[in-house]
Amino acid sequence: MNTVANDVRVTVRVDRGLKDSADNLFEQLGLNMTTAFNVFLRKAVDENAIPFPVSIKSTGFGTGLSSDDITRAFSDTVYRETSRNAKQGFPIARYDVDARRAYLENADGSREYVDEK
Repeated sequence: MNTVANDVRVTVRVDRGLKDSADNLFEQLGLNMTTAFNVFLRKAVDENAIPFPVSIKSTGFGTGLSSDDITRAFSDTVYRETSRNAKQGFPIARYDVDARRAYLENADGSREYVDEK
């Protein structure tokens, strides 16, 4: 049972930009830094390991990221951005595999194919 009497203060130094980005992410997830840090620690203890791959392998994109990590990060980013743009009514760039043509998908679902010259 975790009570305030059992709580201890932990101080961690991080880059301000990283902290701000993490705060923004955690806020979107409905968490604060303390809760997110506790989630990480509990998961690490449960798994008896760092709960994600840690590697010195370089992919050319970023140190320690596998090809799968990069693909997943890219896909997640594209999904978030297209979802955000769609909610704001902006057209979304897409590709019709069957027609082999790029098009813009409007908020109403209509398509405007890009004319090739």
